[in-house]
Amino acid sequence: MPDLAILHKAVQALTHCHQTQGSLVVLTGAGVSKESGIPTFRDAQTGLWANYKAEDLATREGFLSNPAMVWDWYDFRRNTVWQAQPNAAHQALADLETLFPAFTLITQNIDNLHQRAGSQTVLELHGNIFRHKCLDHNHPVSLALLADAEVSPPRCPVCNAWVRPDVVWFGEMLPPQVLDRAFLAAEHASVMLIVGTSGVVHPAASLPQIAKEAGATVIEINPEMSAFTPFVVDHFLQGPAAAVLPALRSALAQKLGLVEASHG
Repeated sequence: MPDLAILHKAVQALTHCHQTQGSLVVLTGAGVSKESGIPTFRDAQTGLWANYKAEDLATREGFLSNPAMVWDWYDFRRNTVWQAQPNAAHQALADLETLFPAFTLITQNIDNLHQRAGSQTVLELHGNIFRHKCLDHNHPVSLALLADAEVSPPRCPVCNAWVRPDVVWFGEMLPPQVLDRAFLAAEHASVMLIVGTSGVVHPAASLPQIAKEAGATVIEINPEMSAFTPFVVDHFLQGPAAAVLPALRSALAQKLGLVEASHG
């Protein structure tokens, strides 16, 4: 259980945000997915993939050097992710969204678990492993088409370029429209909730600072202190997200006098 005194302060901030119709913005990272059993990128480089560098598997240059190998890696990753289920943290965030009309969930994760848990307003900074596009022109390509492909990687039906996962590789820019919306949400946040992220990957790591400078209260949920904690965090709730977020949701629901949604 999180520290009850700090939990009370976090609930007070969220209650004020709710009562004043403020904006709640959430930033999630790999820690949330890890609690669903999804290994981080580097943790997944085991077995067959242990001898490959990140540059071999997650760069445009690596893909061009060995398209079939990179395609097989992401096929392996996608199958691993598909077997995972949303955890109690994902579900608690979906519940919180129903309480705050002005709500934005910004995630660095590519696993679609927030959406599977019921979250509606999700900004995916690093893309989605279940989406695909062509290498040369970003034409979207459906999974149904890929299922019938006879070559690996498949070819785009529009321009015949190779198909790649719609994720952000090392050295690539984040999708500008998504990033713009994330910055705008941070600038207008009344409360920012940071969950399961280390605070070292930019530009996502700058979002809490932007929110703080704009006057937001910043709440962090992490097993250990992050790069954010000493500088921008007002209330640090230590512990796994799947335990702390449901406790925060329950306490807030009780404070607001609401019947709490239950996921069992």
